[in-house]
Amino acid sequence: MTAMQTEARTSATADLGAFFAMFGERHWTARIDALKQAAAGPQRAGRAVLQRHAVEITLERLRRGDLDLQPGSAGMAVLALARQTARFHGLLSRAGRARMCAALRAGLEGGNTLIPALHLISTAVAQCARGFAVHFAGYEDKAAFDLLIRRDGIEAEIVCDVVSAEEGRDVRRGAWVDLVDGIDPDLQIWLAAHPGRYLLKLTLPQGLRGGSHPDGNDLASLHRRIRTMLQTHCRADHDEAAVLRLDPLMLAAAQADENGLMSSLRREFGHEAHLAVTTAGGGVFVLAARAGRENEVAGAIRRRMEMIAPARLTGTRPGILAMFVEDTDRAEWSHLRDRLELEGETRQFLTDAAARSVVAVTCRSRIELLGSGGEEELRFRNPSHPAGRLAALAPAVAPP
Repeated sequence: MTAMQTEARTSATADLGAFFAMFGERHWTARIDALKQAAAGPQRAGRAVLQRHAVEITLERLRRGDLDLQPGSAGMAVLALARQTARFHGLLSRAGRARMCAALRAGLEGGNTLIPALHLISTAVAQCARGFAVHFAGYEDKAAFDLLIRRDGIEAEIVCDVVSAEEGRDVRRGAWVDLVDGIDPDLQIWLAAHPGRYLLKLTLPQGLRGGSHPDGNDLASLHRRIRTMLQTHCRADHDEAAVLRLDPLMLAAAQADENGLMSSLRREFGHEAHLAVTTAGGGVFVLAARAGRENEVAGAIRRRMEMIAPARLTGTRPGILAMFVEDTDRAEWSHLRDRLELEGETRQFLTDAAARSVVAVTCRSRIELLGSGGEEELRFRNPSHPAGRLAALAPAVAPP
């Protein structure tokens, strides 16, 4: 390790010490132990835990000092956020510090993550870089909005909110993972007795959300239907809730490795399909599921904005909704951006009465937060808001 690398590591260790002091060692250790236990569960569910809690796992690796800090890496982005969090914490009043710590600790409970708190910190950092004075109104004053920014005598309120892309899916990824992990042992036993390549297509008009749904699909009933199809050698099963069809797998890539097969399946079924591959010996069994209609992730974001804008903005100043879209991947996020779905739903929201005090909306995901793709946040200015053309607010509301 060079002298420069040693100095960078020493500086990172000191900054991380201040960050972890906001949790307490016992609280942090308990969280990491819980994540390790969850990640050791069923294969796909374990991978989902690691993906959802990647920030906490990265922080733990930084704390242990076993993560290379490459420029532009997610590790560097997480370290920068930890540093900024500790810096802002030191600038707050005693009550403000207590509220910030409470928000961070809440992110370490149950299925929560640190993303909401870090989204707020990242938003504050960005506004400071744009020349705004930033006040943590939520922490300091218990305001319904999170940040109050000021520049050249003009103020604006910012609400930092997180919405899950799952809210716009009829077939939710979490439920799909639980289904596949549950059926996987049955598929392996069946493949051992029936070697070959198979494709089970599931169309789910009533969705799959987990739990029990008397008028739709629940995991247990769908699991039973698939098992019954295998046991009775039935090729099709259908009702108003689900259409299941078992066919030979004809893709040429079926003889390639799993990564090549998944790429071919994705091209065949599209970005909205839920896919899983089970292998046993030389046998391959693919499950491919779709809802009965297209996902409405952008629509779910619009509905969220309609709910929070009147509830969290005072209406006495221009308001900015800083929306963070969680539980999405690069392919889906690119689709939402490139197909202008986010833009269309956001502009529809800005014409609604609920958006009367909203001067701009920003949207981003983990890709922008962690700087892994070089993309900038999406920003949409409200053309009907009188403050939308103010030069003082332009760095925060004008499209980048």
